[in-house]
Amino acid sequence: MEGIEIKAERVGALKDVALFKVNGYVDTTTSPELQKLLTQNIEAGITQYIVDLAAVHYVSSAGWGVFVGEIRTLREGGGDLKLIHMTPEVIEVFEMLEFNRILACYDSLEEAIDDFDFCRAIHFQSSTSFTAIPGENGRAAPPNVPLTPTPIPVPVPASPKSRESASAQTAMLDRQRHLDDAQLPLTEKVKKLVIENPMVGLWTIKRSLYSPRFGYTKIGFLRLRRIMKKLGLETRAKRYRYFRSR
Repeated sequence: MEGIEIKAERVGALKDVALFKVNGYVDTTTSPELQKLLTQNIEAGITQYIVDLAAVHYVSSAGWGVFVGEIRTLREGGGDLKLIHMTPEVIEVFEMLEFNRILACYDSLEEAIDDFDFCRAIHFQSSTSFTAIPGENGRAAPPNVPLTPTPIPVPVPASPKSRESASAQTAMLDRQRHLDDAQLPLTEKVKKLVIENPMVGLWTIKRSLYSPRFGYTKIGFLRLRRIMKKLGLETRAKRYRYFRSR
């Protein structure tokens, strides 16, 4: 087996996400080096990580153990570890061992960063600027964010019978919507998810399909990627253009 090379840098709007670009093989021989770097950063107070596996063609059980072994600690500290750019060979083992139930994977670095930033209440206006919710992360709101709260109308209390009727009607509509969505062809289910959120990634689509709403539709990542390419929705830019055309 080849050795391993790891390049570390900081990414994200606040530069508080550690990005590890891994090159080589992650096996019993090389995984201690990755574990050492991860441990050093955790001890330094970093809780958010993205591991780029674009140049990795093999991950042994020892390698997966490095990622899974730190997940609980990171999440308890408000952080997480996300994987990006996995090759088909790595994805196959990743799904076979069902690590997709534990670790989140993304098609691009931007999607993984956005997931971290949105969790910290940072809302992007463009690829180069962002605004933070007033009071979050110690940052003041920019001038174009109104600080005066909008008056909220006081609702008129409904009668118990009205509330029960409304609740029953809502539940019925939800059941009907789930039934309708579950009966859609697979391609239409995918299109519906893209229309609802054009910035969604393939792993999120995969997880959303395996839900009561879509009848627990189970699909492998590679097959989903082929379907997305056939539909012309394989990139976020294409999904956004499709969303705007609807």
